[in-house]
Amino acid sequence: MQRLPKSTRGCTTTRIARGTTGHTVVLLDGEAQHPRALLGNKGHGIDAMRRHKLPVPPAFCITTDVGVRYLAEPGPTIDAIWHDVVDRMNWLEAETSRTFGKGPRPLLVSVRSGATESMPGMMDTILDLGVNDAVEQALAAQRSPEFARDTRRRFTRMYRRIVAGTDPAEDPYAQLRASIEAVFASWNSPRAAAYRAHCGLDDQGGTAVVVQAMVFGNQAKDSGAGVLSSRNPITGAHEPFGEWLPGGQGDDVVSGLVDVEPITALRDEQPGVYDELIDAARSLERLACDVQEIEFTVEDGKLWLLQTRAAERSAQAAVRLALQLRDEGLIDDDETLRRVTPAHVETLLLPALQPETRLAAPLLAKGLPACPGVAAGTAFTDVDRALDAADRGEQVILVRDHTRPEDVSGMLAAQGIVTEVGGAASHAAVVSRELGRVAVVGCGQGVATSLAGRQVTVDGYEGEVREGNLRLSAWSEDDTPELCELADIARRISPLRAHAAGDFPRLDDHSEAAVRAALTARHGDVVSATPLITMLTALRLTGQDAP
Repeated sequence: MQRLPKSTRGCTTTRIARGTTGHTVVLLDGEAQHPRALLGNKGHGIDAMRRHKLPVPPAFCITTDVGVRYLAEPGPTIDAIWHDVVDRMNWLEAETSRTFGKGPRPLLVSVRSGATESMPGMMDTILDLGVNDAVEQALAAQRSPEFARDTRRRFTRMYRRIVAGTDPAEDPYAQLRASIEAVFASWNSPRAAAYRAHCGLDDQGGTAVVVQAMVFGNQAKDSGAGVLSSRNPITGAHEPFGEWLPGGQGDDVVSGLVDVEPITALRDEQPGVYDELIDAARSLERLACDVQEIEFTVEDGKLWLLQTRAAERSAQAAVRLALQLRDEGLIDDDETLRRVTPAHVETLLLPALQPETRLAAPLLAKGLPACPGVAAGTAFTDVDRALDAADRGEQVILVRDHTRPEDVSGMLAAQGIVTEVGGAASHAAVVSRELGRVAVVGCGQGVATSLAGRQVTVDGYEGEVREGNLRLSAWSEDDTPELCELADIARRISPLRAHAAGDFPRLDDHSEAAVRAALTARHGDVVSATPLITMLTALRLTGQDAP
């Protein structure tokens, strides 16, 4: 992930005053007209979907400007905006014809983080907020006692874990204020700080908070939740990819705690909803000129889109998707090369496991390939022990029942990640793709115990865990047609054209220092063992140096 340009890091500095909602508490009604840096990634996506008349529950955004100020002065910052928050809650009530904190038609909301750059699973979210005794009774009368109990259970469990160790207050506005503060504070959680440090993201930007009317997938009939990518973010295949959970909420899907169904199950169960979802995904992809990951809920057969963002993708998918979008005329040559980083190419050139070697080794576990690549090492089921082993210089494979946000330090230290449960949209899968860690998920109960302490090889292409530290074989840039095509594009654009051979100055490596020296010496052409990486590095250096 690239560091934001200096001009867009953080947020604008705006005085927070009572009644001034322009840059503090913003309606996401399709007319916000504020930049992503202010609304955050989630708020910006919701506003764009509303602007194009897609089915999105109404929402408002407390901006990153407030998030930054909250970290410095928590109490005064919330006091200054609270009048506006209440005003926007009145707007949500009017938009939904529901009432916050009471019946007969109660309004419940989600309170979600929304940093400018996507940080999947690193900050906190609270769903189903606004439940108290009266609301539970109203939900039971309106829908069913089972639904009311389940919704209150979900909220109470999440509130205790994220906001406070006790049950939420009866006053729904007290719940709301405490939850907003907890989400703002989660910007500085250890896992979020570790993620930003790994990705080179600015610590000063803060997060926005999005408050959105709840829709419910946890009902008995024609309801559920899911995640859809408009194209496959693992392989780069030009086909819809995602997961669906009947009777569940979005948190169930991304947690990895439950078994989910492929998105084709929604097509079979509710073909009209599936077709509407795919049409929306195609529209959003064209609008953003990028592959989209969409969180959605189906409530009583009605589709609701909760958020959209550029899909996290593997190195293999990054290359293939950039070329697909270029071929379709959605992005130009320059943007194609911006979508593929030197790190992507380096990952693709890592040594691979050959079929004869793979099939000769005992198969220990089989699951879903969540991030391609091959990694070998000792299997650890405890994060602290995995970190200790990594500090000793050992190769680590982290094996968990499912990964939690607080596991990110262990995921950063590991070469590969294996889970017992969860699908392609689970926390383990999404974060592994973002971090570039080989991952296999959903291998079945008991896998962690059976693998603990063993030397294993994780094959993120086949979705397998094999016994032993298996021998790998390396490839080169000219072995892959997609990389050859990218290199041809780069030679037309890069200020430093790199070749595998020729009568040109030779670079000893493709480091930034070596490439910068060649640019300073005004070399037009060079010979490099990795021509594409060299040219991508040159393009990034010249882009950074440009005014």
